[in-house]
Amino acid sequence: MDGPFSDIERSIFAAKEVLSEDYQPDRILERDDEIDEYRHALEDVLFGRTPQNVMLYGRAGLGKTAVTKYMMEALRDEVTERPDADELFVHELNCNGKTVYSVVRTLVNELLPETASEFPKRGLSTADAFEELYAQLDRRGGTHLVVFDEIDHLGDVDTLLYELPRARSIGHITDSKVGVIGISNNYTFRQGLSPKVKDTLMEAEISFSPYDASELRAILADRADRAFVDGVCDDSAVARAAAIAAKDRGNARQAIDLLRVGGEVAKKQGDPYVDDSHIIEAQELVQRGRLRNRIRDQTQHAQLLLETLAYLEQREKTPARSKTIKTRYESVADSHAVDPLTTLKSIQNHLSDLHMLGFLRRSDRNRGESGGRYYEYGLDLDPEIVLDIRGEIEAERDP
Repeated sequence: MDGPFSDIERSIFAAKEVLSEDYQPDRILERDDEIDEYRHALEDVLFGRTPQNVMLYGRAGLGKTAVTKYMMEALRDEVTERPDADELFVHELNCNGKTVYSVVRTLVNELLPETASEFPKRGLSTADAFEELYAQLDRRGGTHLVVFDEIDHLGDVDTLLYELPRARSIGHITDSKVGVIGISNNYTFRQGLSPKVKDTLMEAEISFSPYDASELRAILADRADRAFVDGVCDDSAVARAAAIAAKDRGNARQAIDLLRVGGEVAKKQGDPYVDDSHIIEAQELVQRGRLRNRIRDQTQHAQLLLETLAYLEQREKTPARSKTIKTRYESVADSHAVDPLTTLKSIQNHLSDLHMLGFLRRSDRNRGESGGRYYEYGLDLDPEIVLDIRGEIEAERDP
């Protein structure tokens, strides 16, 4: 039967899903050192001991989540072969936009018997939620590893990281063991924790550094072999995608996206193979798409601050001090009917985080005894693109 899709053939992609963001490879390349550190941190689980807490740090796209999924699967398999190991339960939660109560509630509902009613969304305290969590952990028994992805986005994270790691040592649980695995894009996340939390965690820290061009090339060559029809993807496309990503942020996700979009460009143009010219055309498309996702991942107030800096950048009023930014930010928040952050310190904390994430550039100013020392900020992105993306996000919220 003829139709609009009848003439489409698999001329470019053999297994396009290999280049998708949710694809989990069966082997992890170029992260041997991190995997080895992870293995040492988790080995207590194999002997029935309380697991060590682990914190993973690194920017998005450096393999933290993929390595964690790989290690959890390998650990599950190994536990079944070890007579000393307890039954293992792995709980994976994304903390972006969540509260401690909602996270603990999610854990409780995962552990509850199928016949039990869900733990209520409201009406009880966080302490009530923790009490129920401990009861359900002991009911299940075994070892529980709780993976908190984007843990730096969790409100009142101190409460979570003070409660869970010491639950067994102070008698909240007796028939189960708990280990916390936190994944953060913020290298300075630990610095913001309270001293008592730092003392309680006693965690292993694993830092994921950016990939270099040769590492990215190895990763991309492996993906390209499986994603494309044989002979379709030229080595020049792999090299170009690796070089672009390495020069930018050393981000594997970006490099893989370039390869996928380059293939889509070639297919759309009717070209029989993918070369570096298609990757160059894909670069702008990928950068805009990734920026859109990165902005979406930020909190509402962080997004408002980015919008503020974009306005200031357009009017050539950057670099600007936090006091100036705060005044303009309050107007932006009001335009979206959002209650603004009220303290200068909270604004400064958000600006520092946005700088660390690569959204802003920051200059250190020292005016001596009369003017003091302070930071000035500017947007390290195209302001028009930021404002376009913010407009898209707001339109989706209020169609």
